Amino acid sequence: MVFQHFALFPHRSVLENAAYGLEVQGVGRAEREKRAAEALELCGLAGWEKSWPDELSGGMQQRVGLARALATDADLLLMDESFSALDPLIRRDMQDQLLVLQRKLKKTIVFITHDLNEAMRLGDRIAVMRDGRIVQLGTAEDILVRPANDYVASFIQDVDRTRVLTAAAVMTDGTVPAADCPADCACQAVGPDILLAELCAISARAPHPVAVKDEDGSVLGVVPQEKLLAAMGSLTAESAASAASLEQPAAKTPVATTPAAQKATAGSVSKAAAATAAPATGLEVTTHA
Repeated sequence: MVFQHFALFPHRSVLENAAYGLEVQGVGRAEREKRAAEALELCGLAGWEKSWPDELSGGMQQRVGLARALATDADLLLMDESFSALDPLIRRDMQDQLLVLQRKLKKTIVFITHDLNEAMRLGDRIAVMRDGRIVQLGTAEDILVRPANDYVASFIQDVDRTRVLTAAAVMTDGTVPAADCPADCACQAVGPDILLAELCAISARAPHPVAVKDEDGSVLGVVPQEKLLAAMGSLTAESAASAASLEQPAAKTPVATTPAAQKATAGSVSKAAAATAAPATGLEVTTHA
């Protein structure tokens, strides 16, 4: 486990803290120190083995906690609000490092957080829960584009969609007719995985829908400006598809909640296996609406 408040022993060195789980398992000193040092290096703490916890910053202390968990080589890691006590810059750095480690180690990780944007950034699958029951389970795009009910729709309304949704999530069937391209048009195409944040700048320069192509150059679809803008707002995929223009946006449905109903949890669990094409980071989210 990796906890929110690090749970480091102040009277033990960084190396001894990282090796604590192995010590409990009865691993010999030489072996546990070797494995702990390797885990610390993975977490960017090489050279800090002999330091004391109070000599480290909050982010570095959390890295020690992560190294302690990795040193045991457990198949499943539980990270309980691990980054919540960190300032935004350090928090994002830790998120980046966790994603890098996951791609390398291919662990199954259950990550608990109150930050839904963090959930969307880290989780391969996210389960939205209410009163202890799963309301919706899916990828970040599934939940943003196809919320299961009004509660989920209100739950995700503050998420930055441009940093989660991709061209593949909002494209429609079609091509860009040559007649629609002016002589001086660069006609830049995009890949299906480009984020909407990047796609916006390209769409703003194009006088026609942006073509989405695969690696072989085949056209997968197009992204009209109205579909792009609708996806960035509060419209669901269904209402966006039926919106004929920006002058006729889909109406929002107000969601009323009681104090009890405002208590929410969300979670995700993904299973990473060596046989899979891409490693998965599991994410369990606990959030108050």
